[in-house]
Amino acid sequence: MNDFISEEDLLTFEGFLKYQGVPPTATAEELAAFRGFFEESIKARESSPRVGLTKVQRVPGEQKYAVAIRDGTDLWLTMWVRYSRKGEIFIMYPRGNRDWDAHASYHCDGTFHQKSYGTVGMSFKRQPLKRFRESEPLGMYGGHGKGSGAVCDPQAFDRVVLVEPGILEPKDGSVGVDIVEPGYEATWERDVAPRFYFGDVYKREIFPQTGRLSVAITVQR
Repeated sequence: MNDFISEEDLLTFEGFLKYQGVPPTATAEELAAFRGFFEESIKARESSPRVGLTKVQRVPGEQKYAVAIRDGTDLWLTMWVRYSRKGEIFIMYPRGNRDWDAHASYHCDGTFHQKSYGTVGMSFKRQPLKRFRESEPLGMYGGHGKGSGAVCDPQAFDRVVLVEPGILEPKDGSVGVDIVEPGYEATWERDVAPRFYFGDVYKREIFPQTGRLSVAITVQR
């Protein structure tokens, strides 16, 4: 059974039911309730502001790496990594609702947290960046797609990881981000990455920096 669900599938009631995991044995009353949820989701989608061309600015001393879905001649930004001048790492998501401000960040003292609506959701203590050894995973991120309407401008980024349609969708596919000690990239990819990325890796790109930590981005089906 193919349980792949595309962004277009979510615009249909059948695809919505599949995404929600509603069994074929659902009663008429249950289906009526889910029909209401489906109609609410469509209204919310239609009323949500579209991002459009993302206003990401180039800043001297920073590096930015995008993950974009390529659909014909269009490039849709689904997330990006900002490597600040201080050496801190930020994982950003394009969203029309600016109050959401969902992102993850790894700070100089080793604090790694995920934040949205101005509130820290999860916080961990990792290696301080000035005494960093080997590698640290910064998580796997799902919930991708073109729904935000964020247009990727390749000129705004140092590199763009291009992903073909059907890989990163609302339910399927994920993007992993790791930071890696300079000179450790080959060892990490050979010995460490296979233990964490044991599924179907679609693409991996590692971006080394002179005298700075490398950023590894892994797209997994």
